[in-house]
Amino acid sequence: MDKFATTAEPEKERAELRSAGQPGAAVPTWAETRPSAHPINRHGWPSRLRSYFILDTLIWAYTLILGTLSLICSLFDRDGRMQHNLARFWSWLIMKTILSPVKVTGMDEDKIDKSKPRVYAVSHASALDIPILYVNLPFQFRIIFKSELLAYPFIGWHLKRSGQVCINQQNPAASIGAIKSALRSLRSGMPLVIFPEGGRTRDGKIQPLLPGAFFLAIKAQADIVPIALVDTFDLLPMNTYHIKCQPLEMRVGEIIPTTGLTVHDTEEVSAKVKSAIEALHSALRTT
Repeated sequence: MDKFATTAEPEKERAELRSAGQPGAAVPTWAETRPSAHPINRHGWPSRLRSYFILDTLIWAYTLILGTLSLICSLFDRDGRMQHNLARFWSWLIMKTILSPVKVTGMDEDKIDKSKPRVYAVSHASALDIPILYVNLPFQFRIIFKSELLAYPFIGWHLKRSGQVCINQQNPAASIGAIKSALRSLRSGMPLVIFPEGGRTRDGKIQPLLPGAFFLAIKAQADIVPIALVDTFDLLPMNTYHIKCQPLEMRVGEIIPTTGLTVHDTEEVSAKVKSAIEALHSALRTT
């Protein structure tokens, strides 16, 4: 059970400060006003109850209603654009509900130039990463996702029928058709979003990247744009439904070109992207 931290007793602080000097010495002004070293826990039981009975319930309602609409649209929406707009609206509702504003930095016109093939490599720490991307990437895109997500009602159905790219990590040969389709989309100008760690991090740290995640970028000679989502692990880590509402950041890094590279360069490209994402993730918060 989460416990609320308590502030230190003022008299105890004064005694400790005086012990370093002469008895009866005056206490510096900063000691009277400095914040406690153990701030109050804002995510105790009130936060849990709000998450379990309000936020999670609303998110499942949005998913059920808009997932059903997405399935209906898939019957006559061949290019997935209507479904993308529904997914964006679903994401907008979620982000408004969880009261976690996202500050976007580093996003300039060159990084969203649709005249060039682009692959956006994103850190992955939370199930809420996808809504953040749908709300804050100002263009249509497709996502590479692992086949295990197909087992989730509505979400899996939407992914399968909206033109996203399903990769079977246990049997890559079964994904050849999807890879060829993704290549065609990339070359035609449809941006692709990948989570090169292969899944969500379990400890909040950037995991080793899968070199094969950049195979498509190199084959299509597409530029790679690294993106770090900051504090989403604290927002909603794995194996919990407790959403801890807080400010977030989406940091967009410098473009990493693949022009002239071959699949033999995937390890080098993977190392560059990992270094870029780590640098973005560890940078100090902007004000």
